[in-house]
Amino acid sequence: MITAIVQYKLPPAIDREACRAHFEKIAPGFRSAKGLISKHFIWSARGDAGGVYQWRTLEDAKAFYGGPWLKGIVDRYGMEPEIRYFTVFAVTDNEKGTVEFLEQGTRAAE
Repeated sequence: MITAIVQYKLPPAIDREACRAHFEKIAPGFRSAKGLISKHFIWSARGDAGGVYQWRTLEDAKAFYGGPWLKGIVDRYGMEPEIRYFTVFAVTDNEKGTVEFLEQGTRAAE
């Protein structure tokens, strides 16, 4: 599993409410993104926005960010976003009451 953190600076004309309204409008469209497990739409009072995405593979993430999505970000916000990728080793899910280890380490021979 891959976590991608995407951030971009909002133009001053896009405040919290405008950002929230836009995210509500586009959120359902992410249901069809190949390999996307989940997306958290994020905003900060500093004027940053973006998303925290969970992807099945790095290839799925890079394919998505290299497509029409990137053009939409640049057209809307006038800049390319910062995208950082992380490998997920474990997930603690308190709602489900589970801990899942996604990549088991191997113990060195003694």
